[in-house]
Amino acid sequence: MQPAKILVADDEQNLRRVLVALLRRDGHEVVQAASGLEAMERLSDVDVVITDLRMPGADGMEVLRTASKHHPHVPVIMITAYGSVGQAVEAIKAGAFDYIEKPFEQDSIRATINKAIGQAAANRIAPQQTLYAADLDARGRFGLVGESAEMQAIFSVIERVADTPSTVLITGESGTGKELVAKALHEQSSRNNEPFIKINCAAIPKTLMESELFGYEKGAFTGATTSKPGRFELADGGTLFLDEIGEIPVEMQVKLLRAIQESEFERVGGLKTIKVDVRLVTATNRDLEQEIQRGNFREDLYYRLNVVPIQIPPLRKRTGDIPLLVQHIIKKFNERLRKNISGIADDALAALEAHSWPGNIRELENVLERTILFCKGERIERADLQLASAAFEAPVVARTTSSGGMSPLTEDELEDEDAVAAELAGVTSGSLKEIVRAETSRVERELIVKALDETGGNVTQAARLLKISRKSLQMKMKELGLRDKEA
Repeated sequence: MQPAKILVADDEQNLRRVLVALLRRDGHEVVQAASGLEAMERLSDVDVVITDLRMPGADGMEVLRTASKHHPHVPVIMITAYGSVGQAVEAIKAGAFDYIEKPFEQDSIRATINKAIGQAAANRIAPQQTLYAADLDARGRFGLVGESAEMQAIFSVIERVADTPSTVLITGESGTGKELVAKALHEQSSRNNEPFIKINCAAIPKTLMESELFGYEKGAFTGATTSKPGRFELADGGTLFLDEIGEIPVEMQVKLLRAIQESEFERVGGLKTIKVDVRLVTATNRDLEQEIQRGNFREDLYYRLNVVPIQIPPLRKRTGDIPLLVQHIIKKFNERLRKNISGIADDALAALEAHSWPGNIRELENVLERTILFCKGERIERADLQLASAAFEAPVVARTTSSGGMSPLTEDELEDEDAVAAELAGVTSGSLKEIVRAETSRVERELIVKALDETGGNVTQAARLLKISRKSLQMKMKELGLRDKEA
């Protein structure tokens, strides 16, 4: 498991010492907090939080609420005393990742922490888009910004199916907002006062998937010192959102199918059949029909999940929504970064609209956050985008010298359109688009190589340094022939 930075919050010094020693022995970096207030001050730079449920002053629930609001990508694990499991379950329903019960077994707590680290890694690749929700100043519906025909079609489906028990399969590229649509379906239903339980199937080890979904009884396996409810039980009466459903192992799919069809299951190691009332919403960025052909996904499960399909279009296919999204994201980052950006210049907005956005809204948020952070004026200019991302750097226009070399055109020459056209004709036999593409690749390669060198070849740390997802960096490294540098 990748080492992580973990915050341990507990007012009992001895328990903190035990946890810190265990975590450091496993190679993790540990930050300590002796109170809830101290913990809330240290949330901004950690991967996982482990907090006691009961602490004087601000308790674990307040730490959870603060983390959920300001750092939703950070999984929160609750520590609860024996006999207080009910409160821990309520914490999970309120958004906690999981809980551990005192006194705890080392193997059990390691398994829980490893799951949380996996979830944290998944969140870095696909962070929750808290800045995408609509407010009174943004046009849209159900917490989603947009007025394009594509978004209007999605709003119509949400309105018609939200308050039904039908299963929904949300598909779309990473970063398009699938979780937000799932949450909108829950909030617009009569179940909105009941739990909205979510699980990223890609973040759960295959060997733990069954116990994660259906729970387990005491003694079911090594480390199962107590009984524990699964996500289906926790979602009873509400909505269960299974993200990355295509990652569920084939051997688990038949059990999931039965649970969906019969609304019942047994815990791992248990004999009692548990009946639940759960509305199921799933999401994936995979083509499940292709996965069926490859033998990776059961056809009967697919048809059970795909009762109501919702396809979310990529941002490049609804560029008309970009001005609204930019306006909304600027407002949100102004609040978060304590900035006062009033708007964006026309040429900067045009550059955003012309970009292909392979990372979709997540990439747009990432670019705008960096831009706003370093913007010195009252509005975002084209040059601010260039400083924030190599993707928006202007091409260098140059002339061919008599010796066959290249030298930049002067500012006076750049103002003369005829001169620019004449010089471009002599640059190379390739098109301007090819020149820009080659220059962009060169800059990207240099930045990636530098980041990898600075992090000793650690792709995860290099991705953080570049402020892109690990998956995006790996794809770019493959494209640029840098995979041999991966550690």
